[in-house]
Amino acid sequence: MSKSVKPVRLADRVQNVLILAALGTAMALPYRTRVRSMGWLMSRVIAPLAGYRRRIRDNLAHVRPDMSQTEVERLVRAVPDNMGRTIIEIYSGREFLEQAAGFTVTGPGLEALQRAKDEARPVIMISGHFGNYDAVRSLVTQRGFNVGSLYRPMNNALFNVHYVKAMESVAEPMFSRGRRGLAQMLKYLRDGNTVAMLWDQYVTGAPLIDFLGKPAPTALSVAEMALKYNAELIPAYGIRQADGLSFCVEIEAPIPHSDAVTMMQAASDSLAAQIEKHPEQWLWVHRRWKPERRAGK
Repeated sequence: MSKSVKPVRLADRVQNVLILAALGTAMALPYRTRVRSMGWLMSRVIAPLAGYRRRIRDNLAHVRPDMSQTEVERLVRAVPDNMGRTIIEIYSGREFLEQAAGFTVTGPGLEALQRAKDEARPVIMISGHFGNYDAVRSLVTQRGFNVGSLYRPMNNALFNVHYVKAMESVAEPMFSRGRRGLAQMLKYLRDGNTVAMLWDQYVTGAPLIDFLGKPAPTALSVAEMALKYNAELIPAYGIRQADGLSFCVEIEAPIPHSDAVTMMQAASDSLAAQIEKHPEQWLWVHRRWKPERRAGK
């Protein structure tokens, strides 16, 4: 019997057509122009149609009810702008990788990363949907490190095919979240390589860990892997600079090994600190808390 294929929702089809049409148009433009243009298009056209503005407002109302309306409206525009820029940067593949040569890097984690490489010790680099997470992978690759990446396939299956190809053009290998992909990634990690992972999505049934002052279901898997395989757990962020085109990659000191909950709380605090400084660079579109699911608890 053939395996059933999950139908693509009409909303996803519409979103897919909009984004792919925008990407196709943008890729014909010079690099700097396409990045700016895609940011504007996502912010001013796609975000309102896709309902992103409402999600951003809902999340801000949940964790920052005291935020001024002026700041809320700024983020309603700025967050999708960063989304659009990030997507087209990733789609630019080799051009984006070439840009990484000009990125600045700061933080004590670079030395720890080099030490782990010299000792053939595995490293798990963690980040969130913040700035451009592939700026980290691009810069580290430019500096001669082997960096694999575990990714979660997008719900929009049509868009996911294009998205994965784009990410692979920046650095390989890529491991799809799932039994087979996880097994491949763990072998790669055990061999003393570095794996980049994003951890800041809602996970049903996961322990509640404080994130921006509110409890958020948070998977413990990255910390558990770090403990099991004696891997360094290093937070790293690609922080978009004022020009909207360049990045400072901040690689923080490794999170000390203790227990998985304590380590993930440290990871959460690390990302929260970056969001406090640059709130427009986090993906407030994510339904990170889903408080309605825990109503009455």
